[in-house]
Amino acid sequence: RSRRHRNKAKYDIFPRMPDNHHTFRFPWRDGNRFELLIDGRRFLPCLLSAIDAARRYVLVEMYLFESGTVTSRFIDALVRATARGVKVRLLLDDFGALGLTRADRERIHAAGIALVFYNPLRTIKLLRNFFRDHRKLVLVDGRVAFTGGAGIADEFDPPRHPEQAWRETLIEIHGPVVQDWQELFLDVWNRHRDAPTSLPPAESSPPGDIRGRVAVTRGPIGQEIKRSLLNRVRSARVRVWIATAYFIPPWKIRRALKKAVGRGVDVRLLLPGPVTDHPAVRHAGRRYYQRLLRHGVRIFEYQPRFLHQKVIVCDDWVSLGSANLDRWNLRWNLEANQEVSDAGFARATCAMLADDFSDAVECRYETWRRRPWRARLPEWLWGMVDRLLERLGRRRDTD
Repeated sequence: RSRRHRNKAKYDIFPRMPDNHHTFRFPWRDGNRFELLIDGRRFLPCLLSAIDAARRYVLVEMYLFESGTVTSRFIDALVRATARGVKVRLLLDDFGALGLTRADRERIHAAGIALVFYNPLRTIKLLRNFFRDHRKLVLVDGRVAFTGGAGIADEFDPPRHPEQAWRETLIEIHGPVVQDWQELFLDVWNRHRDAPTSLPPAESSPPGDIRGRVAVTRGPIGQEIKRSLLNRVRSARVRVWIATAYFIPPWKIRRALKKAVGRGVDVRLLLPGPVTDHPAVRHAGRRYYQRLLRHGVRIFEYQPRFLHQKVIVCDDWVSLGSANLDRWNLRWNLEANQEVSDAGFARATCAMLADDFSDAVECRYETWRRRPWRARLPEWLWGMVDRLLERLGRRRDTD
């Protein structure tokens, strides 16, 4: 093999997938239970309680892991678990953990917590440094799992300004799909460890009655989350409600949303307002507003704080996890969402989103198209940057 292909194999940081990338890795499974956990004040205590109840092992896969008050509480719980003899495996994205101090890293190692960094940043990797593990998972004893869009950072429960907490939602998971989340974690973990690790099968939990499936994305191929969303939007009859922190959707999704409106579907987008951690991304996404509004897509911008959640409802189907509706996520990142097919859970999710819509300002087509050029200029400039990055990504895919 040529040196080029040997180097490409050396830095292949994606888990293996079936040869047929048009299949879904995990099937729909019956007998699950799911619960929405709204905002950090609710879900962080649940995560810590689950870790404190662990008897065998704790698995954590996290993108954003920054030192601060929240992370100190989280490390405290992991240290207590190891002191009880619980095996703790901590898988962090190397870029997302840049804010983890040396003192916290030394504390993790001193406690005997197994720590792995996904795709360590190296100059020699060039564009491969862009591939990140954006998944968020806490799994305890194979009994319960939590996923969503949150990281372990003070932004989700600020100690001094709780009113500025990022708007986020996690889902608590019980049932057969927990085993799928565990398998997903081990795929990445074992590719970054010299000695593969195995775990006992997931524990049985009180049975539920809800169908669920784990959908994944692994960079430019294995686009399960995108394909699943397209299928659901194309078949929706009542509603398509989407909340996402970053909105730079592929053209197929934009087209599907417009066509859904043409069928009489209630299509709404809940997007960040002026409070955001990446204003450039917001500007790049806003350049799509006018055509979507013209076709009847309703767009709402959340006002009180930064909207960071990633939630989709299409009729009785819900998808909640790490994936934003932007090309960067779909091209460069490892992502995973929990899909749920249940009318009751969909109603609960819609009730949550309805509250969020009430805290948002709706964009109107006539007002939007009359904006002065100064308001449009940032959208044009950052749209150019987005197109440049898209071409760069396509060139990398063909290397």
